[in-house]
Amino acid sequence: MKNIWIVALTSLFLLSCGNKDENKNKQIAQLEETQENFSGFGANISAEGALTAEEMSEKFQNLKLGDTVKVKFRTSVNSVCKMKGCWMTLNLPDMEEEPMVKFKDYGFFVPKDIEGKEVVVEGVAFIEETSVEDQKHFAEDAGKSEEEIAAILQPKRSPGFLANGVLIKQ
Repeated sequence: MKNIWIVALTSLFLLSCGNKDENKNKQIAQLEETQENFSGFGANISAEGALTAEEMSEKFQNLKLGDTVKVKFRTSVNSVCKMKGCWMTLNLPDMEEEPMVKFKDYGFFVPKDIEGKEVVVEGVAFIEETSVEDQKHFAEDAGKSEEEIAAILQPKRSPGFLANGVLIKQ
């Protein structure tokens, strides 16, 4: 009788341990399923809780020179640095200027062929004044013509974004 109780308790113990691993594996599989549509660059971020392009456009329009705001949003890529993917511009509705995204401490770059793809970016949004030399450098990186580069004559204020992480939808 004593042996039956020991066998029964041992069986219950082993069965209860197996369910936890199975549930954990299901949770991991679900997480991988939601994350598998994105390739990540920089800090490990998720798409959850990202603002829409319209919401982010409104935030940018309320910023003044020197203001910053930590934010995560979803939109599409307009252009990317053709040299090494060290910056990109994003599509936001109702904006005169496309936000220029640079990557924190140049710690990562994005692929050069992602124009038109959906991205989620997380970092700090701000309004910056871009010097003539920087504008010419960016125009050169973007493959602009000599005439377009020569037409840059004065600094301009534009929306900027310093990303610590980027997700690219596959």
